[in-house]
Amino acid sequence: MASKVGIVGWLVVVTATIMGATTAETYTVGGSLGWKIPPGGATAYTSWAANETFKVGDILVFNWTGTHNVARVSKADFNNCISSNAIDTIQGTSPYNITLSSNDTYYFICGVGPHCNLGQKVSISVGNSSAAASNAGPPRLTTAGAAAFWAVVVGLLAVSLSS
Repeated sequence: MASKVGIVGWLVVVTATIMGATTAETYTVGGSLGWKIPPGGATAYTSWAANETFKVGDILVFNWTGTHNVARVSKADFNNCISSNAIDTIQGTSPYNITLSSNDTYYFICGVGPHCNLGQKVSISVGNSSAAASNAGPPRLTTAGAAAFWAVVVGLLAVSLSS
């Protein structure tokens, strides 16, 4: 009897630990497209970003070949494809990684020639920023969430077997 109580207690601790864990995800911007002038215009990056759920701590990876760069810009500069007022240093070496550090909307463009005007730009809404809330799709189960779910199932099974 004591060993069954010990197992149940251990499962409760493991479940609580897993449920409290958050795991940063790494996203390659554009998915398989990568960071280049998209064949269909800006909708390629808009669709990609809308199908992802970004949170604080996640990492974006911009991968490209050829002549491109990445500039983080304001919303106004994003809309007008202006890279001269970049928020951070314009990055010209691939791959470029950036960690999403706050619940906000991040705006990125390529500052090379007409690339931005041809659709090489993406906005990333993190967490509960107003844009993230309006673009939110159905909830998705994260790796940590799936682990927590199965830990609870195993815990309940152990409790039912100990009765």
